[in-house]
Amino acid sequence: MGLFGKNKENKKEDRQKKNDNHPGMIFMMQLLFKDEPEFPGEERITEVFTKHLGELDKLGCTKDLADFAVKRYLAEFKDAKVPPTINMFACVPFEDKFDEMQKSQMWDCLNERDRILGECRYMILASDMLAATLPANERAELDMDYLEALLELFPDCEAVFFQNSEKLLTADYIRNAQIGRESRFIKFAVNARFFNIEGTNDMLVDTLGMSTLFLPDLQYHFHGADPNGMVFHAYNIADYILNNDNPIKDGDSIDGIRDGNIVMDVQWKCHYEDSLIKPDRLVIDIETGEYASGTRNYK
Repeated sequence: MGLFGKNKENKKEDRQKKNDNHPGMIFMMQLLFKDEPEFPGEERITEVFTKHLGELDKLGCTKDLADFAVKRYLAEFKDAKVPPTINMFACVPFEDKFDEMQKSQMWDCLNERDRILGECRYMILASDMLAATLPANERAELDMDYLEALLELFPDCEAVFFQNSEKLLTADYIRNAQIGRESRFIKFAVNARFFNIEGTNDMLVDTLGMSTLFLPDLQYHFHGADPNGMVFHAYNIADYILNNDNPIKDGDSIDGIRDGNIVMDVQWKCHYEDSLIKPDRLVIDIETGEYASGTRNYK
């Protein structure tokens, strides 16, 4: 998809501007269905949620809402420590209102995207609450355990749309994925997007979804390289950032890519910048050595 880039020569004092993609925002998932699902009863909901999330406090459970506090975690606020909550809302009609840019970035189910969005007519919305102050790895674990509980609770779920990252995945893909628990959030809830920069040979790969955990997204502005390699690199670095409490500092170097593999003797510089593509947010801009494009004015 073609688009115009913007000038990278941003001053550091301007980088604290308000994000459109608010860090720490509520994590939200849309479960999509062809036929209207039956909202499970309290006993079944409690059974499945407890299986995946441990001991719960029931805050409310009706035909329109299920609201539970997850007691294994404590979110720390100014005056108290409280368990985060998970919320599931009654089924409502679903209508495909995604714009062309959003649809163009649904790479992970591109072959099934139109069928899913055309056939699914119902949606159940699920979210977390009071989870923003949890450590990033704990919140990621909470949200992915919740996702797996939802997919057990609703075997007829066709797909899941992750609102924070605008990523669409089939439910079967999530159910059958063979990945470690610590990598689920990156694999499922972070979207690696790809753009062609209009009027040039430049390309851009970025991630969307990391800021939900108060972590930086990644950005690659490059030319002459396989974009699939950049996507592969982005998911690996995002996984490293999440599971190591983001040790990357402005000006650090990380392992780059040669022949499709991440290797130690290729080093790429990292700098914190404003994103080139909306939503506006802080990213780690990775300067890809011989493939790097654009003007950088790092200080």
